[in-house]
Amino acid sequence: MRWRNHTFNSEFILLGIFDHSPIHTFLFTLVLGIFTMAFMGNTVMVLLIYLDAHLHTPMYFLLSQLSLMDLMLICTTVPKMAFNYLSGKKSISLAGCGTQIFFCVSLLGAECFLLAVMAYDRYVAICHPLRYTILMNQKLCVLMTAASWILGSLDGIIVLAAALSFSYCKLLEIHHFFCDVAALLPLSCTDTSFFERLLFICCVVMLIFPVSVIITSYSHVLRAIICMGSGESRYKAFTTCSSHLAVVGLYYGAAMFMYMRPASNRTPDQDKMVSVFYAILTPMLNPLIYSLRNKEVYRGLKKILGKGKIL
Repeated sequence: MRWRNHTFNSEFILLGIFDHSPIHTFLFTLVLGIFTMAFMGNTVMVLLIYLDAHLHTPMYFLLSQLSLMDLMLICTTVPKMAFNYLSGKKSISLAGCGTQIFFCVSLLGAECFLLAVMAYDRYVAICHPLRYTILMNQKLCVLMTAASWILGSLDGIIVLAAALSFSYCKLLEIHHFFCDVAALLPLSCTDTSFFERLLFICCVVMLIFPVSVIITSYSHVLRAIICMGSGESRYKAFTTCSSHLAVVGLYYGAAMFMYMRPASNRTPDQDKMVSVFYAILTPMLNPLIYSLRNKEVYRGLKKILGKGKIL
């Protein structure tokens, strides 16, 4: 590996997460299986919600956006990792690395805000059902969803611009299976301490603000569920909200562990394991959690399959 002062035309080396031992070959096959399930599950959710007119409501529109984000996220990282593993090559161009950084940061940020919007939607639906069509109308739903995409993209642009502004003069070996900005910065020959502190603050804001909205929303939701007189209504509300809380717990738990720890307490192996969880496993679990516990999604899927629109 050559030492370089400028990396505009250079390539990085992704050390990956698997070698060619039998156990790692099995784990790689398992990851491909998870990727296939995530790809198919999220694709079906997006198409189902688009095709079934009964699912054209704010809740399912938001769910389709979540599936779209998960679909894009897993397609940003796994195909390149699989290609490198199968071909024996470990290189990625600067443009490819920048693309992965932008999409990963943007999608993770957008999903943070979208989960907060979904929590607000459940709060309005359960605590103010008679005013739901006013407080959560189609225009407001689209605006909040667009804001999630825009805020996530702005974060991605800022992080990408900062990451590519540094010079990289060390061995260009990234201890990761994709270009994560936290794994890229140690390779820089310039001082990145200020940017790392700024990145930490941005991560705290992007995690804490949506979490605060989610906690506030669900504290009101929980109180409303407890006060419901009908056991059936209480069960239906609890089932819907528990699905969302399961997704929130999986996503934010991994994200906080990944980005809110001091740099001195982080190791490349830990970062790779946590990244596998939120970048590969969670996108597979999201459609399973929502579809298996949602009768309307299951009913819509049966109807669409019965009509032969999805094969």
